[in-house]
Amino acid sequence: MSLMGIILISLGATIVGSISSQNRIARIIRQEGITGVVPRKFKATTDSKHNFPVAPNLLNREFDVKEPHRVWMADITYISTGEGWLYLSAIMDLGSRGITGWAMNDRMKRKLTVDARMMAVCNHTQANGIIHHSDRGSQYASADYQKKLQNHGLVCSMSRKANIFDYIEIFYNRQRSHSKLGYITPCQYEQCGMVA
Repeated sequence: MSLMGIILISLGATIVGSISSQNRIARIIRQEGITGVVPRKFKATTDSKHNFPVAPNLLNREFDVKEPHRVWMADITYISTGEGWLYLSAIMDLGSRGITGWAMNDRMKRKLTVDARMMAVCNHTQANGIIHHSDRGSQYASADYQKKLQNHGLVCSMSRKANIFDYIEIFYNRQRSHSKLGYITPCQYEQCGMVA
């Protein structure tokens, strides 16, 4: 593991309240045989070349939701494992930032998103009126998925095609830590009043 990896782990441990020296972390990494992972090739998760209707973008990049149970953000990502790709479909409540529903499978089929949605609905007794925002992928745009959203009282919203602002607002500003900011996110940096 590189020195940078050890520094990031040390800072991450400090942020969550577990203070350890970089030397101790390096020793544990060596003892446990932990190594860095080289990212595998990019894998597309959105198939927006379909003939299903596309819902309007009701969220319109307003990701700073103050109350829970108002907006759910749905997405699919992939995880490289020793046995191949594992797909994860997750639904996040933008008000609480909690994951309300999720599902995993070795195939990226519509059932993956259906299972995540069902978990989210089962975890909330009152889903009526919640905006369900996703990309334009065929899994979310399919007629049966849309019918289930309506049956549960969820209001469908979809991002514009190739909307880089979704990436910036959800991942880059809120989740990606930056070394120049002391390994916190830009949003954390601004909330701590560190901006002059």
